[in-house]
Amino acid sequence: MSRTVRFDRTGGPEVLRVEDVEIPAPAEGEVRIRTRALGLNRAEAMFRSGTYVIDPVLPSGIGYEASGTVEAVGGGVGHLAVGDAVSVVPAFPMTEYALHGELVLAPADAVVKHPADLLDWQQAAALWMPYITAYGGLVEAAGLRAGDTVLLPAASSSVGLAAIQTARMLGAQPVALTRTGAKRDRLLAAGAAEVIATAEEDMVARVHALTGGAGARVAFDPVGGPATARLAEAAAAGGIIVAYGAMDGSSITLPVMDVLGKRLTLRGFELFETTRDVARRKAAVDFVLDGLSRRLLQPVIDRTFPLQEIAEAHRYLEAGTQVGKVVVTVPGR
Repeated sequence: MSRTVRFDRTGGPEVLRVEDVEIPAPAEGEVRIRTRALGLNRAEAMFRSGTYVIDPVLPSGIGYEASGTVEAVGGGVGHLAVGDAVSVVPAFPMTEYALHGELVLAPADAVVKHPADLLDWQQAAALWMPYITAYGGLVEAAGLRAGDTVLLPAASSSVGLAAIQTARMLGAQPVALTRTGAKRDRLLAAGAAEVIATAEEDMVARVHALTGGAGARVAFDPVGGPATARLAEAAAAGGIIVAYGAMDGSSITLPVMDVLGKRLTLRGFELFETTRDVARRKAAVDFVLDGLSRRLLQPVIDRTFPLQEIAEAHRYLEAGTQVGKVVVTVPGR
C-alpha cells in the first residue's frame, strides 16, 4: 500500500486527503517510482478546484511532478533500471497518471535519470514543469535571442524564476514584473536585470526608459486579463506576447492600434505541445540539462511541506507569497 493524495470532490485545499492505495506493478512502457519529493504547481490547484483544462474523474489522484528511485520496470523499458534516481517530465494528463504519493506509476518515456551530483530530491521535483515551460515559451514560441528585452509578469513564481535564468542563459535581458516592491531584492538576486512593481510604478514608461524607447520584443505572460493590454503598450514593433496562463481569470483585451501599428503577435503556449512531442521534449530536456551542467539553471525552492500537510501546501501556494517552488517531501525507507 502507498500513502497517496486523493480527493472525491472538487473544492479548496480541504478536499485533499492522504489515504492508502494499492499501486499495481508497472505495465508495458511504465515504471514504478518510490518518491522522495513532489513538485507543486498551480495546475494541481486548478485541477483540484475543477477549473483546469481537464476535469478530474472522481475520486481522483493528483500531481504532475515527482522525483525518486525506480522500484520496478515494465516490459519494453530499456533506458531505466531498478535503483535509478529519476524525475518525471509532465507529458500526460493527471487523469492517466497522478504522481503525488509515496509509490507511483509513470510512463517510462517521460522519466529522466536526473544528475544526482547537480540536484537533490527537492530540486529534481522542482525542475521540469517550470523549466520546460520557460524553454517552450521563450525559445520555441518567442525565439528569444541575445540582446532581447523580455517582460516577465508574476516573476517570483517557479516559472518566472526559471524564465529569468533561461533568458540570462540566452543572453537576453529579463525584466521582472511584480505587483509591489516587496520581492524586488530577491528577484534581482535571482538574476533579473530590472524589477518593476506594477502597482507602484508606470510599467510602460519604465520599459520604454529601459529600452531607449524601443519597447520589449518579448513578454511571457501567465496572468492575462486587462494587464495584457499594458504589455502590448510596452512591446516593441514586431513584438510577441506569449500567453501561458490565466491567473487573472478574465478575457484578454488588447489595444487595437498597438496591435496594428506595432504588428504584434499574441501566441498561446501550453507545456504539453512541447512535452508530448518526442523530438521537442528531447530538445527541451537536453537544453535544461545543459543549463544545469553549466550552473546557469538552478531550481529555487521557497518552502517544503511533509506529505501529510499536502492541504497546507496547497493553501500556501495559492496565497501567492512564495518566491520559487513549493515542494512536498516524502520520507525515504
